[in-house]
Amino acid sequence: MSTTQGAAAPVRISTADVTVTNPMEVCKTRMQLQGELMAAAPRVLSAQAGSAAPQTGAAQAAGARLYKSSLDCFAKTFKAEGVRGVQRGIGAAYIYQVLLNGSRLGFYEPFRRAINRASGRSADEKWAPGAFAAGASSGCVGAILGNPLFLIKARMQAYSPFMVIGKASHNYKSTFDGLATIFRAEGPRGLARGIDAAVLRTAMGSTVQLPAYNWFKQYLTEMDVDSPANRYNPLRVLAGRPDAFTTYLASSVFSGLCVCAVMQPADTALTRMYNQPVRIDERGRSVGTLYRNPIHCLYLTAKAEGVLGWYKGTTAHLLRIAPHTVLTLVVNEAYLRWYTNLKAGRSVFEAPSTVKLA
Repeated sequence: MSTTQGAAAPVRISTADVTVTNPMEVCKTRMQLQGELMAAAPRVLSAQAGSAAPQTGAAQAAGARLYKSSLDCFAKTFKAEGVRGVQRGIGAAYIYQVLLNGSRLGFYEPFRRAINRASGRSADEKWAPGAFAAGASSGCVGAILGNPLFLIKARMQAYSPFMVIGKASHNYKSTFDGLATIFRAEGPRGLARGIDAAVLRTAMGSTVQLPAYNWFKQYLTEMDVDSPANRYNPLRVLAGRPDAFTTYLASSVFSGLCVCAVMQPADTALTRMYNQPVRIDERGRSVGTLYRNPIHCLYLTAKAEGVLGWYKGTTAHLLRIAPHTVLTLVVNEAYLRWYTNLKAGRSVFEAPSTVKLA
């Protein structure tokens, strides 16, 4: 059973993964925005104005270092804003993930096969360049379709009634209120804000997600446990079991680590481009006042905060993306197994059928 076949299976991912990982997404967003474009962001202590100031007077906290770590961010957000605070933007997150993962998993295999054919190779050949290109392409489709939802999600997660985090604050009653508000004020261009950064971010993550998962799964499956080189390899206990849950789990964890590593800078740029202040230019278009594009954002961030500014919120990002990747890929494998057995006339709980489906 191949994972690329699973990518073409219908996406049936529970909302549980979004519910569980959304608090870390909130923390990641806020960590990425604190100290925005400041070489040395001042700390905001609990007794200082700004840390618990009402929104009308919260400008003093803008750009300040509010959180010492991702866990500190979670604790302070939960204490000040409750469950609602750590689950901000969850409605938009549900819809976005359906669009993103539906595209990423659904288009991956057709794109990979088409790219292989266009390159004069067999559609079934496991060709690394084709796999990377298919992952990037399918991710870009999802990023474009889901951009308005990601925009609303990021802005809602960055908003706090007690302080301004970053350079701007956007308050929406709901996902649909956010979409309507932006459309009325800025038109379709407003809903497309940051789409170049979204494509860059998702392409980088999608380029490695499924290829990394497939590579690690193949590595475990084909590992020679009798080889002297693997004598002390701790992964040998997982070797030779392509359809075991432990193989799915280990492969998806490896995939999540790879995705986080390559996607973090683009993710930071995307968050800041979404949340930046906007104005209407002389041609009546809404434009950001800080960043022109993701490369410009990364340049200004590195100039003011150093390259490490790109990696703000990495811990929260990893805590969010690792469980999400594990749940997404493991659930996808489970449904593929059931679907394959069902098509072959077997019990869905039996070992997977070896018959390849067209």
